[in-house]
Amino acid sequence: MLDKTIAGTPTKAVVNEFSHVKPGDTPWRMDGLRDFFLYRDLGVDGSTGGRVICQLVKANPARPPEHGTGWHQHIADFHIVIMTKGWARFMYGDKEHLVSAGDCVHQQPGITHYLFDYSPDMEYIEITSPADFGTVDVEGPPNTTVPHPTPWATAAE
Repeated sequence: MLDKTIAGTPTKAVVNEFSHVKPGDTPWRMDGLRDFFLYRDLGVDGSTGGRVICQLVKANPARPPEHGTGWHQHIADFHIVIMTKGWARFMYGDKEHLVSAGDCVHQQPGITHYLFDYSPDMEYIEITSPADFGTVDVEGPPNTTVPHPTPWATAAE
């Protein structure tokens, strides 16, 4: 890869490689941001040198929603969620949003939010920059009540 020059100033080479990840190429992991979700890397982090991460996130069948994520913000340049299966309920500020399969959400940098409920089959694509984005816990909006999650049915029911 060639180094670039912008206005006469050398910059470091940008990693921008081809990547094609198939379903069996990367495993589902439990070591992501939340232990009640499973994560599967889609190869974009490595192919962009960490500029972007694209991953599948799904409900962990062993961990139904209890308290959700808590109020937080992501330290990122952009954060996109594309729901592919099921649904999730979020609070964005003081407003509740049902995000269902087929929906796309752009979470602008610094938005205060709380994922508090999701279906057992919930799965979404998450695209974020940079790949090693940060997350900070914050206070929720004043006088905002977060609804309770919907209990999952058990095999005995």
